[in-house]
Amino acid sequence: MALVVHLLSCLLGTGSWVAINGVWVELPLVVAAAPEGWLLPSYLTVIIQLANLGPLVFTLAHRFGRLGEVGVIYGVLALGCLSCLLLAFFWGSTSVVAGVPRSTALLALLFFLALVDCTSSVTFLPYMRRFQPVYLTTYFIGEGLSGLLPGLVALGQGVGTPQCHGNGSNTTGNYQAPHFSVQTFFLFLTAMMGLSLASFILLNHLPVAKKEREKETGYTKEDNALRAKVKAEKPSMVQGSAGRCFGSGVYSRPQLAYIFVLLAWVNALTNGVLPAVQSYSCLPYGHTAYHLSATLAALANPMACFLGRFLPSRSLVLLGGLSLAGSLVASYIMAMAILSPCPPLMRSSLGVILIVLCWVLFVGLLSYVKLMIGVILRDEGRSALVWCGAVVQLGSMIGAMAMFPLVSVYGLFQAGQPCGHSCTA
Repeated sequence: MALVVHLLSCLLGTGSWVAINGVWVELPLVVAAAPEGWLLPSYLTVIIQLANLGPLVFTLAHRFGRLGEVGVIYGVLALGCLSCLLLAFFWGSTSVVAGVPRSTALLALLFFLALVDCTSSVTFLPYMRRFQPVYLTTYFIGEGLSGLLPGLVALGQGVGTPQCHGNGSNTTGNYQAPHFSVQTFFLFLTAMMGLSLASFILLNHLPVAKKEREKETGYTKEDNALRAKVKAEKPSMVQGSAGRCFGSGVYSRPQLAYIFVLLAWVNALTNGVLPAVQSYSCLPYGHTAYHLSATLAALANPMACFLGRFLPSRSLVLLGGLSLAGSLVASYIMAMAILSPCPPLMRSSLGVILIVLCWVLFVGLLSYVKLMIGVILRDEGRSALVWCGAVVQLGSMIGAMAMFPLVSVYGLFQAGQPCGHSCTA
């Protein structure tokens, strides 16, 4: 019966970012009807950062009071279901603001969806600490699927698939009609949010789920084993940890600071910096390279979490090394984006293989790091997981806001064309 709890934990994880991830992959169809056009992704970036008000309020309420996450999760999941449903019917509605047509309904609903997803970062993780440690890994797998599943559905929809005609620089193209409508896609997102809400209700009330819980207060058996080991080696650290905001005594304050800095860095890269340049790094190599990199990179996230279930490592040195390796791979991706629309190897299969492989390695390596940091902080207590979510959002916000002016204001990146090119040999 533990398999049922694993399934419910995974479904809860999919509800964390499925709405915003779904909107991102549907943008090629949405911008075609929106008066904002391709400025809409820039607006969405700003909206997501404004929605960080939700995590900020929850974190402050947790710091200065005892706000529980269960009621907040019910609220945000219900809000997510309602917003997705309204989005399905009103995404194309416009109104005149200062004499200019604007997608007011779309932008307002996107803010509520971003509020839901951002707040999930500081509420879902503390809630999962109520269960045995193994279910946290399953939750992270579900969180990875929140990006993969909408991507696969959008791929089946045929979002932005070009039909190219001609050869070389004279190639032209147009985009084929999607296999189903934007409204149908948003109804799919509504169903996903509904499944996440239903899974949360069952996790709270099913007897089999209650049996898989750890004690709501105190330490788990694994925690006690860790504390016993540390007490024998560093008794002063354990004895002195009682006055801390959180901490099992396993890690010193400098080590915890290192963990949080590492967490902020990897989330800045994976959620802010590199997503802003994915199209610039991939489209010069063709539409197939772009879709393969997006889909396989999204698959690498849950696969890395699944691998972490069987090959866990709490070594801070290893996590630092993997972060460095992922950062080096990210440097190659960024270099290709800067050199767009004429990067090296753009006419060879090797170039396609390299860019796709780099995206898979980048997401896979840093997803494993994020998972292991989550596992480490789980043992540090509920407060550690609240701050874990806050740091995730902080790192993501810094990365996104750093890239916004470079991409949208100064136009430092030039997009490659899926059909044809103007590059000299």
